[in-house]
Amino acid sequence: MRNKEIIFESKDLCKSFLMTKAVDNVSIKIFKGEVRGLIGENGSGKSTLASMMAGILKPNKGEMFFYGKSYDPKDQVDAAKSGISMMVQEMNTIEGLKISENIFLGKENEFVKNGIVNRKNMNDKAKKVLVEFNLPEIQPDINIELISFENRKLIELAKSLYSKPKLFIIDEATTSLSRKGRDLLFEMIKKLKKQGTSILFITHNLEELMKICDTITVLRDGKLIDTVENNDLNEDLLKNMMVGREIKGDYYRKDYDTCISTNPVLEIKNITIPNVLKNISFNLNEGEILGIGGLAESGMHTLGKVIFGAKKAESGYIKDIKSGKQIKKINDAISNGIGYTSKNRDQEGIILLASIKDNIALPSLEKFGKLSFVNPKREKDFCLEATKKLKVKMNSIEQLVLYLSGGNKQKVVLSKWISRNCNVLILDSPTRGIDVMIKASIYNLMQKLVQNKKSIIMISEEILELIGMCDRVIILKDGEISKEFKRSKDLTEEKLVKHMI
Repeated sequence: MRNKEIIFESKDLCKSFLMTKAVDNVSIKIFKGEVRGLIGENGSGKSTLASMMAGILKPNKGEMFFYGKSYDPKDQVDAAKSGISMMVQEMNTIEGLKISENIFLGKENEFVKNGIVNRKNMNDKAKKVLVEFNLPEIQPDINIELISFENRKLIELAKSLYSKPKLFIIDEATTSLSRKGRDLLFEMIKKLKKQGTSILFITHNLEELMKICDTITVLRDGKLIDTVENNDLNEDLLKNMMVGREIKGDYYRKDYDTCISTNPVLEIKNITIPNVLKNISFNLNEGEILGIGGLAESGMHTLGKVIFGAKKAESGYIKDIKSGKQIKKINDAISNGIGYTSKNRDQEGIILLASIKDNIALPSLEKFGKLSFVNPKREKDFCLEATKKLKVKMNSIEQLVLYLSGGNKQKVVLSKWISRNCNVLILDSPTRGIDVMIKASIYNLMQKLVQNKKSIIMISEEILELIGMCDRVIILKDGEISKEFKRSKDLTEEKLVKHMI
């Protein structure tokens, strides 16, 4: 790589948020046609660095150069015009707009004649783009919110690559994609590399990183630790570089003979939504981690929302066994001790422009006073204790959630339900987009909860996570229960995948 053309360079790049130095004097070089991996713990500065490169954030200090010329984009659109596009970690499409309008957002002038946007031309061009990205079944003239979370991420991919960037930044995109979606992305990366496009690939999946990257840059606490060639590397060495110490052992459960109570705490009966879910029935038992897996479009994410009362089923019911009451809306779930974390964390799990305190306190306001009065000290103490339990990395509980790393955002989401002492937690993709250390702490927390007779439904597209953490795994296929597995040493990925496809 070292004898190739340098297309991007940063010198002593810095970015701070209040008292937090997110990026601290980072100097890197990226070469033409290189697939560069970027890793580090949550809060190490990866997304902040990438956001400065993509024009989303402005550096406080330092310089950037693109093809040898000074590079200081005004915004993301300006960066894309210069040749740098970014696919961000969280959802970046706009609801209320058509798919074609999302793809060509900021490029509408291409379809304007005599001051009028030619919608037919825009839709025709969008259709060609969708076919190119192996999404021929998606119609460009429908609203973006009508398609799945995964397909919305693939629309973002199409949008990012439409301008044919010379440097394409991918920030944790694979955590939103199924195997099919990941395969499509990896094929696209290979194609772009052959064309001479450079890729900056940010991920916590070390196996993916080592599979597709030429070189890997490691950040820790905002500082550049090293950039290494992807030769003779192993996952343990990368983990050690990320955290600055040796990491030993596995973070999955080791037990296989734990006796789980057969006392049901939640009954799910004949849940049906036309074309999404069909006659889904099962019980959740006390002190159990019940896994629900399947392909992205299997209906499992919708099922989690139905159980929490956030989406209405056409038929069937959810019943809390202890109270005997049915869960028909979110208030029913909360009042019966049920909490929920969404796969779409930034849009459905937290309020980005609210403080950590307000996010954690929101489901528990009745604990701090009566009627419209909230006792500030009681609220503050409650939230401080909650953040202390999960070790949220922050300046104070008054800090906006917007400025937290992905892993610490997830801790805030979990904190607001853990602090309520929920008896049932529905965790949809709880480790999506977080590093190995925070992932391990969440797994450890789950085990402590079930030891205290709490019950967990974990919805995940990560097969090894389901095998490693769950007492039972229910596989959904085309909206129906395909197979149920009990925890076993003999349970393999192949056995689960067989009933997904």
